[in-house]
Amino acid sequence: MTTVAIFVDTQNVYYTARDAYGKQFDYRRFWAQATAGREVLTARCYATDRGDAKQRGFQNTLRTIGFEVKLKPFIQRADGSAKGDWDVGITLDAIEYAALADVVVLASGDGDFDLLARKIREVHGKRVEVYGVPKLTAYALINAASEFIPIEGELLLG
Repeated sequence: MTTVAIFVDTQNVYYTARDAYGKQFDYRRFWAQATAGREVLTARCYATDRGDAKQRGFQNTLRTIGFEVKLKPFIQRADGSAKGDWDVGITLDAIEYAALADVVVLASGDGDFDLLARKIREVHGKRVEVYGVPKLTAYALINAASEFIPIEGELLLG
């Protein structure tokens, strides 16, 4: 059976789906699609933790689906900007699992991940499937993927 490792840039997916469609990403349908006929080695969602009840409920829903939720504290800077970036954490985890999985699934539109996708494909010889909102996903990431799967239609709630 084909093995898969799934990595979701939760903040990126949330904001791009909201900005492009005014809708939310359907994590249950995504899970069903990304894992169909595959053995899941790991499935991780990366998010910032603001500590509110609604967010904790969402995180529990993700856990119920089958995701491990990795949290980083939300940091508000004095200048009003915020920090909570998971790019390095996602990259380290994906590289670790690239040696083990047949397929690496990345849900993000962040162009910084094009280097990661290329490395997994070229060095590890693995398939990289990228899920992203088409008009808000970096072309470099789309081009670096083995396959780009658009977040639209049935992958959206509502």
